This record gives sequence, structure tokens and C-alpha cells, in this order.
Amino acid sequence: MQNKELLQRVLQLLKPYRSKLIIAMVCMIMVSGLTSLQVYLVKPVIDEIFFNKNLFMLNVVPLILISVVAINGIFYFSYYYTLQVVGQSIVRDLRNNIYSHLHRLPLSYFHNSSTGEIISRIISDVTHIQGAVAQALVGILKDTVTLIGMLVVIFYLDWKLALMSLVFLPISFIPIVYFGKKHRRLSTANQQTMALISNIIHEAITGNRIVKAFCMEKFETNRFGEKVGKLFHILLSDARIKALSHPIMEAIGYTGVALIMWYGGHQVLNGASTPGTFFSFLTALIMMYAPIKGISSTNSTVQNGFAAAARIFGMLDVKTDITERTDAAPLPRIRSHIEFKDVTFCYDAQRTILHTINLKVDAGEVIAIVGTSGSGKTTMVDLIPRFFDVSRGAILIDGHDIRDVTLTSLREQISMVTQQTILFNDTVRNNIAYGDQGRSDEEVLAAAGAAHAMHFIERLPEGFDTVIGESGIKVSGGERQRISIARALLKNAPILILDEATSALDNESERAVQKALDNLMKDRTTLVIAHRLSTIKNADRIIVLQEGRIVEQGSHNELLAQNGAYKMLHEIQF
Repeated sequence: MQNKELLQRVLQLLKPYRSKLIIAMVCMIMVSGLTSLQVYLVKPVIDEIFFNKNLFMLNVVPLILISVVAINGIFYFSYYYTLQVVGQSIVRDLRNNIYSHLHRLPLSYFHNSSTGEIISRIISDVTHIQGAVAQALVGILKDTVTLIGMLVVIFYLDWKLALMSLVFLPISFIPIVYFGKKHRRLSTANQQTMALISNIIHEAITGNRIVKAFCMEKFETNRFGEKVGKLFHILLSDARIKALSHPIMEAIGYTGVALIMWYGGHQVLNGASTPGTFFSFLTALIMMYAPIKGISSTNSTVQNGFAAAARIFGMLDVKTDITERTDAAPLPRIRSHIEFKDVTFCYDAQRTILHTINLKVDAGEVIAIVGTSGSGKTTMVDLIPRFFDVSRGAILIDGHDIRDVTLTSLREQISMVTQQTILFNDTVRNNIAYGDQGRSDEEVLAAAGAAHAMHFIERLPEGFDTVIGESGIKVSGGERQRISIARALLKNAPILILDEATSALDNESERAVQKALDNLMKDRTTLVIAHRLSTIKNADRIIVLQEGRIVEQGSHNELLAQNGAYKMLHEIQF
């Protein structure tokens, strides 16, 4: 993404705040004008007071100077604070947009992107844009307007001398452009390395038990140290450029000042100029190089912001492949059946996961889906809530193609309980009521009771108000599953998907969870994925998947009698 395009997109973020920006610009012009006036006052101070010994000017000029400084301070506060408001507002909007967009991204994006990288873009990259917008915007605009003000002063005082001094102006911008390109490359490398470091930290925290169990503390420390060392060298290279750019800018600026001082001094000695004009000109020239140096130092912040903006806009440009049609209608509550009609699904051109699946599930029926790992069981049920869209064929609910209905009305009819229980670092009550925080305490208690969760919830330090930690770490696996079952019970959706909900539990926990699942499955259309065949003997129908194809279906006893794939799976387990 080119700088021009990035700048245009950043400027689009400024549109809602144009009025504030205009106010800030007016205040900034006033600051620049008053600063230039302060510089110009050097001329009457020297010429009228020190050389002409004008008593009136001695009494008036200090009062003018105090007034100018006071008014300048008011305008300075106004423009600086207003620009900060604009900059912080843009960052706030951007963070909200990114987080909102994150929830619209397809599951495939999360499969292909590391958690650390995503977190780094939301936290670290946005912070870099914050620096570019809230700080660099202030600095560059102020320095540019101040530079223009000083140019007006020096041309007014001595246009010939001003033209001579401008020879050094384009030269001073050469290092700004040169070092800017280097800052951009290093900033991109910096942000990519920070994403890798964030990912290592995330993996180390979430997988700390495995790290300890396999005695990999030293390995993880070395892996982290290697990335931190790489970041260290990147930051040192960036610091070297910053340290080098400052003396180069100083050398260029003060070489010009020295030459102008030499030439202007001769003009004063020859009577072609007054000392006041010369010193006023010299002051303006010195102050003119200050904003040029400011632009140079701010350039690194801008380049950091551009590199971060490229990554963030790249994320915002990712389009979800799950979209609603403009004429999508709400899906009525299921009454009849779910039908897979010639369904084929491919992750990409090389990998076909499901091949021409035809299946009809009646309302209220319990269907179990079994098969070896990689046979497509989870993918098959993920197609129902449209986590993915079918590549060919269609999935119909009561004759409605699920691609023709609104996503909200479709997903409101589906509850899920998975092997990997997803709970939040919140209270038990809020985890059960997730999705409908307006539910009453009585309804939450009833759901917990039906999920056989009351006895352990009551033993928690604060009962339903106990915060259960990240991913529910403060409760056991079986207890986490029963909280998730209570959540599904409270949702009361007519379609239930159970994805290996008991496979990770011990026998005692499994029995407790199974009782809760029996309550959950009552009067619901249920699709059960299970590795433990003992848990699905009572299913109305068992579907056997093999390499993405339905190879057998029937009851437990019927499938055993067929001496096929199901019996082989059964014999392996028993």
C-alpha cells in the first residue's frame, strides 16, 4: 500500500472532525503569526531602544511583548488541546472499527493468523497510529505553519538575504526523505517482531502446564530471548538513524546561519542594513530551522504510523466470505427438518473436505455423527450456523436455504456445546446468561439446576457472583462443561450441536455432564459428534463419515449388524 493511499485513508478518518480541525488550524495560524511577531519585535528593541534611545518605545515594547506572549499562550492551548481531541477521537474510532470488524471476519482468518499477531495489530499498531495522528499531526502542522510565518518575516526584513538563505532549505529536506525510508522499513520489522513476541507470550501463558510438564522452560526462554534480541537490534538501528539525523540537520542548519551571519554582518558594517534588521532576521532564520528539525524528528513517528496503518488497513480490507443477501428474511422457528442437499465443501482448490452429502434430519431427532479424525464431522456441523458456506449444494431448514435468511435469525436457533469449552473471565451468572444478559436470576438458576451445576456453584466462594478466571480456569473441566450446558439451556434454541462434549472428561465427570446433556437434548433437533461410541447408543440415527462421505447410517444395532465401518470403530474402542 503506497503512502498516498495510506494518507488518503487516514484523512478519511478525519472527516467527522473537520470543524474541530478548522478551529485548530485557525488557532495554529494565530500562534505562528504571534511567534513571528515576537521575532520581529527584536528589530525595534535594538534599533529604537538601544541605538536611538527612544524612551517611549522602551515603555511600550515590553507591554506589547507581554500581551503577545499571553495571547499566544491562549491560542497555543486551544490548538494543541483541540488537535489532541481530534487525534484521540480518531484512535478511539479506529479501535472500535477494528474490534467490530474482527467479529465479522471468517473463521478461516483466525485459522491462518496467530492470536499474538491479531492482538498486536489492535494494541501495538493502533498505538503507533495514535502517535502519528495525535502527536505527529500536531508537530508537523505546527512546524509547517511556523516555518511559513518565519519565511514571511525574513522576506519582509530583507528579501535578498532571504533568497540566499533558502538555498539551504531544500538541502535540509534531503536527510528527512532519506532517513524516512529507513524508518519505515525498520518500523515494519519492529511491528512484525512485536507480533511474534506477543504470540510467544500468549502461547507460553495458555500452555504453561505443557511447558512445565515437558521441562521446556529453558527452550521457551531461549525462543523468547531470540525474538527480543532481534527486536533489540531493530530498535538500535532505528536509534542510530535518529542519532545520526540530528547532527546532520544541525550541521546543515547552522552552516547556513553562519554564512548568512557573515554576509549580513558585512551588510550592517557597510551601512546597507541596520543592526535591528539583521538581528531580527538572524533570530527568524534560527527559529526557522527549529521547525525543520522538528519535522525531521517527527518523521520517524509518521513512518511508524504509516507502517502500522498498512497492517491495520490490510486487516480491515479482509472481507468475510459469509455475507447476508440484501433481501434476506428472518428464519421461522424450525418445525420440520434440516436437509443437506448434495453438499460439497472445499477449504481450497486442493482440499475437498465433504463430498456430495445428502442427509435429512427431522425436527426433534437425535443424530450422531461418527468417524475417524479428519473425516469431516466438525466441518459438517459448522456449515449449519454458516461458520463456513457450502462450496456446492445447499443446506435447507424447513425448505429455506440458510443463505437466504438473516444470520442472526439462523444462529439464534442454534446452541452449541463443544469439547473446547469457551468461558469468559467473568462471573458464573454472566457466563450462563451470555447472549442474553437480561435474563432473570430465576431463569439462570433454573438453567444451572437443569445442567446439574448447582451443587458446585453453591460451593464457590461467591456462588453465582464468583469470577471463574480466563477460560474458566478456576473450575474443573466437568464444571466448565456444565456451565456451558446451562448457557445452552438458557438460550433454549431448537437446534443443538454437541461437538465431542464429553470426550475430554473422566468417567465421573462424564456421567454428571451426560445427565445435564440429556436434559438439554429434550425436544430439540440434536446433532452429536462423538468419539466415545458408548455415549451415542441411544441416538435415533448414527451417521458414519469416511473421508468426507456418508458411508453408513442407521441405529447402533443396525450398524453393528452390517459389519462395516461402524463395527470396526466399535471393535477398536471395545
